[in-house]
Amino acid sequence: MRDRVAVLIVNYNAGDALLRCVESVLSQGRGLRVVVVDNRSSDGSAQNLQERYARRDEVRVHFNDDNRGFAVAVNQAAETVRKEPQPFMLVLNPDCELYPGALKTLLDALESQPGAAMAAPAVVDRGGAVMRGTWRRFPDPWRAFLTFSGLWRLGRWLPAFEGVERLGEAPYEVCEAEALSGACMLIRKDRFFEIGRMDEAYRLHCEDLDLMYRFAQAGMQRLYVPQAKVFHQQGLSSRRRPAWVHWQKHRGMQRFFSTHQAHRYGFPLRWLVTAGIWIRFLVTLPWVMIRR
Repeated sequence: MRDRVAVLIVNYNAGDALLRCVESVLSQGRGLRVVVVDNRSSDGSAQNLQERYARRDEVRVHFNDDNRGFAVAVNQAAETVRKEPQPFMLVLNPDCELYPGALKTLLDALESQPGAAMAAPAVVDRGGAVMRGTWRRFPDPWRAFLTFSGLWRLGRWLPAFEGVERLGEAPYEVCEAEALSGACMLIRKDRFFEIGRMDEAYRLHCEDLDLMYRFAQAGMQRLYVPQAKVFHQQGLSSRRRPAWVHWQKHRGMQRFFSTHQAHRYGFPLRWLVTAGIWIRFLVTLPWVMIRR
């Protein structure tokens, strides 16, 4: 692993999960560089991490004066390692834990496919079950409608009704995918900067999807590597502000559609898609607040 991978983690109130995350990274092998950017957490998680690894050069913690958003912080971390020797960057959520050997498995898969820009693992829960969003398709108005309405379930019998979520079991072998979970992404550093880094107009949610979409537009593959596994304690940083996170999720949907797809459709459909996004926000907000 020496001088092969720089690990980039954006932290916001991840609590003890941040320590577990970094520990799981360092257990993957010697020579890893870990860069943590803290978006003004209030729980002391980044300070605790800094104290734990104060005498170890491989872990660096950067403290922002305000919460600049996920995409901005990822780009900030990437810039700190841009001129360093590592050709790969692992963008990792602070509430993730790598299974033993996961990083090497991702690295081997990505190095074996020169045309691939990124590789992502099977993201699992504590029971080892693959989580939703691990292996998916890019959204478009039809797929998004099917997913929101529940009609995507008909896709088991009618392929035209498949939504964003893939039906059936995820593959057991390395394969190309449209989109993958953004919780853990191993990315070729040169490809990341080649397509212009992450779009900083996204505050939270959909910036990973946007990145993958731009890779696809540039003809760069995205690999799903099911042999690599990562546990994800989903939603840990968003529990304190569920309405804001829910707003940003839909704002991200709006930007993704406006940036990449709106130009394909006439005004009536563009208006319907935009209205549908914000109707979904209003309809689902009460449930989000109840289950917090």
